[in-house]
Order: sequence, then structure tokens, then C-alpha cells
Amino acid sequence: MNNHFDKVKWLNLTFYEQMGNIGSEVGRTMNAIKRNDPLALEGAYFRGLDLIDATADNITSLARRRELLRARELFSKSVESKIIDQKLDDYFMVFAVLARS
Repeated sequence: MNNHFDKVKWLNLTFYEQMGNIGSEVGRTMNAIKRNDPLALEGAYFRGLDLIDATADNITSLARRRELLRARELFSKSVESKIIDQKLDDYFMVFAVLARS
């Protein structure tokens, strides 16, 4: 894991806040694919993976962890294929909205 974030602060965020922040990196990644910007794509992608992994490591619910790791898999497939996954972007946006409410 890289030093993209403060893990102590990260663990003090709610699950919804964590997922919303992951969604920001997923969105940045999808935008970088759209712009054909490999440097931005790589940065956002690896930050997103780091945040997903940090969250998954601390989820006690097996079902919730499985769901997040499935989203990680879809995120990676989207990046590998360079195909924007709008449904994945929308999935994480729900959490960002929940975190704000």
C-alpha cells in the first residue's frame, strides 16, 4: 500500500464516507479513460485500489466485503479493457450521497 492517504484517518471515516471517497477515485479513473490520459488513469486507479483494499481489510461483514471485492474486480476489468463502466461509477455515487446526508 502506498502513502496516498492517512490510514488512521481513513479508518475513522464511516463506511459510507470511505465508499464515497473510493467513488471519487473510480470517477477520476473513468474520466481519465474518457480523456485517454494514461498518467491520470494510473494515479487514480492505484489510489482507488489502495482505498478499496484498506476498506476491505476492515470490513467485518462477509457479504459487504464480498460486494466490495467484486466492485474491485469490475474496476480492474474496466481499467484493463479501457471501457468506462458507468454502472460502477453510479454504484459508488450512491455511497457519496449517503455520506453527505
